[in-house]
Amino acid sequence: MKGKVVVISGPSGVGKGTVHQKLINEYGGYELSVSVTTRPPREGEKKGVKYFYRTKEQFDELVKQDAFVEYASRYGNCYGTLKSEAERITSNHHHMVLDIEYDGALNIKRIYPDAVMIFLLPPSLAALRERILGRGSESVDTLNTRFGAAVAEMEGYAKYYDYLVVNDDIDTCCKQVDAIVNGEVPANASQNMQLISRLIGGQTIC
Repeated sequence: MKGKVVVISGPSGVGKGTVHQKLINEYGGYELSVSVTTRPPREGEKKGVKYFYRTKEQFDELVKQDAFVEYASRYGNCYGTLKSEAERITSNHHHMVLDIEYDGALNIKRIYPDAVMIFLLPPSLAALRERILGRGSESVDTLNTRFGAAVAEMEGYAKYYDYLVVNDDIDTCCKQVDAIVNGEVPANASQNMQLISRLIGGQTIC
C-alpha cells in the first residue's frame, strides 16, 4: 500500500515544525518532502535536505513542465512541491508530510483527493500570542501583525480542512495526528466549526 499525502497547516506559532519533526523522528513511516526554492541557501543548509535550490529561470522552467504539485511566491522567493517527490515518498510506503499554506493545500486536495488535511490550532488565543512573543525576535508591531494574521487564518481557512487538532501538549497532538493518518478518527465538520467559534470567541478549547 502506498503512503498518504499529509498536509499539516496552521498559524504562525502553533508548532507545526515541532509536530513534523516528532512524527518523522519518533513515528514510523513519515517523511518531510524536499521543496524547490529560489532563495539562496542559509548558513549551514545543505541542498537536498530541506530544499532543492534553483534559479528563478530554472523554477519557471519547472512550472512550464508541470513538475509541481503546488507552488507559490512568498517574500520575493518561489517555493514548490515536486510531483516526483510525492511519488518517491509515497511509493516507498511512507507518508509525505507537507507544511504549506492554505492556497497550496487546496491544490494538493485537487490533485490528491485522498490527502489527509489537518489544521493545527492553539489551545487559546492567549497561548498563541505567548508562543509568538516567546520567540524573542518580534517587535511589538511585528507581533501584533503576526498575531492578527494568525487569527484571520484560523477564522478564514481552518474550516476548509478535514481535521482540526489542538496543539496544547506535543505528545498528545502527535498521537492524534498519527491516529488520523491511520484512519482511526472520523472527520467531523460540525465539531470543527464549534472549535473555531469557541477559539475565536476567546475560549480555551482543551
